[in-house]
Amino acid sequence: MRITTWNVNGLRAALRKGFADHLEQIAPDVLLLQEIRVTPDQLPEEWRQPEGWYVQWHPAERKGYSGTAVWSRHPFDVLGRGTSRDDSDDEGRLLTVRCRGLDISSVYLPSGSSGPERQEIKEQWMRRFRRWAGRQDSDTPVLFGGDLNIAHTEQDIYYAKSNQKTSGFLPHEREWFGNLLESGWSDLVRQHFGDQQGPYSWWSNRGRARELDRGWRIDYLLANPAAASRFQAATIHRAGGLQVSDHAPVSIDLIDA
Repeated sequence: MRITTWNVNGLRAALRKGFADHLEQIAPDVLLLQEIRVTPDQLPEEWRQPEGWYVQWHPAERKGYSGTAVWSRHPFDVLGRGTSRDDSDDEGRLLTVRCRGLDISSVYLPSGSSGPERQEIKEQWMRRFRRWAGRQDSDTPVLFGGDLNIAHTEQDIYYAKSNQKTSGFLPHEREWFGNLLESGWSDLVRQHFGDQQGPYSWWSNRGRARELDRGWRIDYLLANPAAASRFQAATIHRAGGLQVSDHAPVSIDLIDA
């Protein structure tokens, strides 16, 4: 069973840039999308409910902004939106489904790079998400994938020294991520690639970052112990990040239950 997460940086633009071709090559069973920046009615008719897919959209209330979605080759049940029943999640940042015995979430953590106000919103959301993640400890296999806008270690960012004070690589953000792992979640992509630099999943459009592969690894697939026990392999599809979005699709393969 292949699960792929992809920040598409605007689904309408991604469709124009070859999204469909890359999706066919990757061939996921479940696709977790972030930053769709669209409502279904704004899409071409054939993409509102793509043939062969079961689809659930979770767009932001603000047009052209944020939003997540889950596509699956198999039927699923929607378990919830947001981090709790009291969370309106008006930016469409967390969508959870149950598919083939797995609880799967598409998550898009806010970026704090535009200034202190957005950094504070990011940190508020991090606290809510940490509580949500703490409630997922169960015998049910649970995993979430998405753009967390945090590079965990110096292996996850090319220019580590010059980004020590940059949102996404701040010490307390990295500590937050480490605490998430210490609580029992497994970073499946790092588990697969081991002790090496990268591989990266996002590249700046500035300079020659994409060409020279000088990026950040901020797109993750994390699993609780019940799901991690089924893990086989991980792949970062760099071509998708170079041609379709500034983020690469990231996939994991699981043993079918």
